[in-house]
Amino acid sequence: MAARAVFFDVDFTLIHPGPMFRGEGYQAFCTRFGIEVDPSKFTDAVASAAPLLDSPEETPYDPDIYLAYTRHIIEYMGGRGPAIDDCSREIYAEWAACQHFELYDEVPDVLRQLAAAHIRIGLISNSHRCLASFQSHFELQGLISATVSSSEHGLMKPHPSIFAAALALVDVPAGDAVMVGDSVRQDVDGALRAGMRAVLLHRAEGPHAGEDAVAARGVPVIRSLTELPHLVIA
Repeated sequence: MAARAVFFDVDFTLIHPGPMFRGEGYQAFCTRFGIEVDPSKFTDAVASAAPLLDSPEETPYDPDIYLAYTRHIIEYMGGRGPAIDDCSREIYAEWAACQHFELYDEVPDVLRQLAAAHIRIGLISNSHRCLASFQSHFELQGLISATVSSSEHGLMKPHPSIFAAALALVDVPAGDAVMVGDSVRQDVDGALRAGMRAVLLHRAEGPHAGEDAVAARGVPVIRSLTELPHLVIA
């Protein structure tokens, strides 16, 4: 699977939410709007809301998708009342701020290994976060060659055009590029449809529900990005 370019999803692949976007953080947001929620229900609420992000392939980037996702989480946690929409909008706005997120420990070393092997590195994200500020905030300048966010591009992963746009920026054919991410639909399916190869990142304990299916399609499943360099460096 030696590659000339490796593209990464961002959220839950390179970074993960800090306390503000966990159960007690959501409770703090809601309290400011006079909404009572149970933070112990947060994990189940996120799992329940996740299918809302699996939009059709042709879906343009639309903040309302993420507002509906956030509203669902709040309501699952017990939130009620007309202020939920305003609270959801504030949470959505803050999601774009890099200071609320933490870089997975292995990320800088892995990116440096890839760059040292002359592999072009890119980011493809279904996000409204500024990916230029992402690089500076996490001190990754000089490692990343190209970035494409769905809010700027217009269409969301898994639409093949967002992958084609990223490939054009690094001037690498699809067959020589690999997409790495935590979503089968957005990252794996999208990349394969665009003619790229893919690696599924599954950080959680236990097997991924779709592990056998993606393995049958020739897609490796890794538990940490530390496993990636030996897959993509010739």
